[in-house]
Amino acid sequence: MGKKSNFLFLLFSIIFTETHAAKGSNRHQFGSTKLFVFGDSYVDTGNSINPASSSWKEPYGITFPGKPTGRFSDGRVLTDYIASFSGISSPIAYERRKLVKKSKLQFGMNFACGGTGVFDTFVNGPNMTTQINFFQQQVEREVYSKWNLNSSVALVSLAGNDYGAFVAKHVDLKGLQAFTSSIINQLAINLERIRSLGVPKIAVTAIEPMGCLPQSAASSSYQNCSETRNLISNFHNQILQQTVQKLNGESRKSVFTILDLNSAFRSAFKSQDRAGNLKFKHPLKPCCVGVSKDYSCGSVDKTGARKYTMCKNPELSFFWDTLHPSQGGWRAVYSVLQSSLQQLY
Repeated sequence: MGKKSNFLFLLFSIIFTETHAAKGSNRHQFGSTKLFVFGDSYVDTGNSINPASSSWKEPYGITFPGKPTGRFSDGRVLTDYIASFSGISSPIAYERRKLVKKSKLQFGMNFACGGTGVFDTFVNGPNMTTQINFFQQQVEREVYSKWNLNSSVALVSLAGNDYGAFVAKHVDLKGLQAFTSSIINQLAINLERIRSLGVPKIAVTAIEPMGCLPQSAASSSYQNCSETRNLISNFHNQILQQTVQKLNGESRKSVFTILDLNSAFRSAFKSQDRAGNLKFKHPLKPCCVGVSKDYSCGSVDKTGARKYTMCKNPELSFFWDTLHPSQGGWRAVYSVLQSSLQQLY
């Protein structure tokens, strides 16, 4: 074989090897994964378009990126950490899709909107069915092809806004079990619909211990959780577990994975630093709160004067406000969830 033939053979070998490696390599390295996000404020990165929403007010975003970006935290939220685990940037918020270059769409899209639920809530925002409608439109318009979707993952968050709306109307909690069943039934329809649109792996969150949210723990000066509300979370998660097992059995594949926020929150409450000290000394106490019941984190009066107080270091608080974890809180939760996330890749 002559020099020219040797050169061509070597060149072909290099091209074949690199192409084969690209197809067979870990997707994290090449960032080919796309993340599609549905749900509420635990995963919203900028879809809550109401200018009165706290997520667009200071001091939200003070830790990252240094200004409000529509995230309900001082910094990163669950979506950001799962995107990082996937080796990609956080997917663009649906409401910003026309304001960015098309290259920004390569990481997927976030349809989640703070305050929303499986059904309509008190917040004027798209419920989960409508969010999936938005996703379907993107698929039908071939913004994302079937080939794109082959390596995609969906994150579905249900943090309890449906229950908040229910409890506000039914103080005696009458009919709660039937309502839980209706939530899970609709959630199952939503999950199957996302799968039918071409997403092969779907993560759905179990509900956090709602009784441990500062909103519920305030009556005990943030010392104890509300066991009544935690029972609601536990019942919901029990039915969710059974439903997801059934869905996976019917699909004959492990399409659906539960991200157990309930256990992750509880573990994070007790997490320790390298010195063996608790990371969060008062895990139920929020960093940022209103000066009275009439105000909340981010509130100002007519003169623009602050009507909230904020802790010195948000990283030392698990909760940012009365409902949402801080960036440090989400990081601790993410650390617990990593073994479950491995099932998606």
